[in-house]
Amino acid sequence: MKREKGRNIAVLDLFCGAGGFSEGFRQAGYKIVAGIDNDAESLETFKYNFPEAMAINMDLSLSIDNKKSPLKELFKNKIHVIIGGPPCQGFSIAGKRDKTDPRNNLYKAYLAKIKNFDPIAIVVENVPTILGLYRGGIAQAIVSDFKSLGFDTKILTLLASDYGVPQSRKRTFFVALKNNISFKIPAPTTLFSPITSKMALSDMPLLEDMLGGKIIEYDKEPENKYQREMRKNSDMLYNHWAVEHKRQTIEIIRLVPDGGNYKDLPPHLQSTRKVNIAWTRMSSNKPCFTIDAGHNHHFHYKANRVPTVRECARIQSFPDRFRFLGKKTSQFRQVGNAVPPLLARAIGEELKRGIDELQS
Repeated sequence: MKREKGRNIAVLDLFCGAGGFSEGFRQAGYKIVAGIDNDAESLETFKYNFPEAMAINMDLSLSIDNKKSPLKELFKNKIHVIIGGPPCQGFSIAGKRDKTDPRNNLYKAYLAKIKNFDPIAIVVENVPTILGLYRGGIAQAIVSDFKSLGFDTKILTLLASDYGVPQSRKRTFFVALKNNISFKIPAPTTLFSPITSKMALSDMPLLEDMLGGKIIEYDKEPENKYQREMRKNSDMLYNHWAVEHKRQTIEIIRLVPDGGNYKDLPPHLQSTRKVNIAWTRMSSNKPCFTIDAGHNHHFHYKANRVPTVRECARIQSFPDRFRFLGKKTSQFRQVGNAVPPLLARAIGEELKRGIDELQS
């Protein structure tokens, strides 16, 4: 592979969503060539934030041999690295090898696209539970299939809060490599000093008397290094608007202390919502729990409301300059489903070190 070091490492993001994985790799010094997804609103967001890249709306289970395939344009580019977080259903029958199951099409197509682009590295993200499905059969099948394409695969499960993300979120990564590229588990950066919910959000307006509105100004200076990093190249807050709750809901939220949940409510209110994550408030002095996709059960550590899209993005480690487009429900989903950029960046930096060693 002949190329200059740095941003000439070309990346294709499959199942790109809003682009959290891509944002992390961009910060690590890669060139994002294209993102592919079949969710139109997520692709709007991807295209806005990666104007230099192609945003391709496509069902990845479709064949690339179709003459009208939007992937044809991509063949003009050399793709060095493929990243992505395929839905686990796509791998769900990999271990069974049931050729008649239509869900297998997605997995087969994913492998075919990897083969056609001939990258030197692949990074696949998924939930940690994928390692235990079918008694480990899925993980073994993924490693085996990558090996058949010439890749050696490392499996790692990382906690986002160890890498500067203010969130206790675990994710599993399959890092598949060719050419004997070296790769080590990225060294944690905040193992003993995690970023807390308050450290992530305390510089943002609480919006307690403000509903609606999508663009507002910062009303105070950044209070720590994390906030300064998030605010780089941004002079306004986008996607920061309060969800309007019923008065009764607000009064119940008021009763939940910092870091508390439904168990802290009076007995007659504890069963008002029939899920075990109900009425959960962020802890101001700990990293946030895994941020949800907007189902209204989790609340700000101080304000009596659900977090805004922007606050969720901060918890995910998206910089404030990264804007989310589409309907509000879609924006929440885009943020919640994303790979935290700082976690992706840690993997990207370690991978780039190994790739660059090939040129030294």
